[in-house]
Amino acid sequence: MVIVEPSNAPPVRYDGRTYIRVGPTRRLATAEEETVLTERRQAANLPFDARSVPSSTIADLATGRFSDEFLSQLVADDTLRENHRAVPQQMASLRLVTPGEFLPTPTGLLLVGRDPQAHLPGSYTQFVRFDGTELSDPIRSEHQVTGTLPDVMLEVEEILRANIDTAIEFEGLATQRRTPSVPFEALQQLYRNALLHRTYEASNAPVLVTWFDDRVEIHSPGGPFGQVTIETIGQPGLADYRNPTLAGVLNRLGFVQRFGVGIQISREWLAQNGNPPLEFQASVSAVAVIIGLRS
Repeated sequence: MVIVEPSNAPPVRYDGRTYIRVGPTRRLATAEEETVLTERRQAANLPFDARSVPSSTIADLATGRFSDEFLSQLVADDTLRENHRAVPQQMASLRLVTPGEFLPTPTGLLLVGRDPQAHLPGSYTQFVRFDGTELSDPIRSEHQVTGTLPDVMLEVEEILRANIDTAIEFEGLATQRRTPSVPFEALQQLYRNALLHRTYEASNAPVLVTWFDDRVEIHSPGGPFGQVTIETIGQPGLADYRNPTLAGVLNRLGFVQRFGVGIQISREWLAQNGNPPLEFQASVSAVAVIIGLRS
């Protein structure tokens, strides 16, 4: 006996024909029935960050951390008071796990996973500072930062802050003037953009931050997405979201204040500090932003 399971991506064609089963009979689908099947497929086409990760179970999530640290930031107080759902159901409502099966999604693993890299191998950041301007120059310091996305983000941002040099000017001034080699706020926006817009599905590469004597480069796996193209990347007003579920969670947690303005904010900080304009290098598989340091 052969058992044929329903397809997750209907309609399925064989020899150019779509067959459907109605009760005990099988027949060719009409055009209207094919339309219904297509709509059913589209309804199931969730973005990658909201789908289940088959290699994981809810035991791979730190549910206690979710309840103690994040739940009150993600759900309004009055809703929490009135709603007495169990933790898995609360997580499902935020798409941290799938409804019914309660399997973790990439967003859930990135937010409260016990070991996110076990299921999303590229979800870490590699930081390397070179003593020079080329990849062949000696390495001054190196960090591989793993863990949940909030933990990785905050730890890497402390590393970025620690590597900023500050010039102090006295001559001709009533008080001393401190000018950083690069504004931290610009680096923060661009690094968070890289974490938010990278692909967690099609690459196991990390976000890579390389710091040279004259520039900082932030490399993000995954090319431009949606309406943002290789030709238009970096243009004001253009934004799209490869990871919309993750973006929504980060917004409510305060890591992303306003959608679609991170690059413009960075440009303003860099201009005010006297840094060179941003440069972008994009391909179908990666995006790099180059931040020139103030000399």
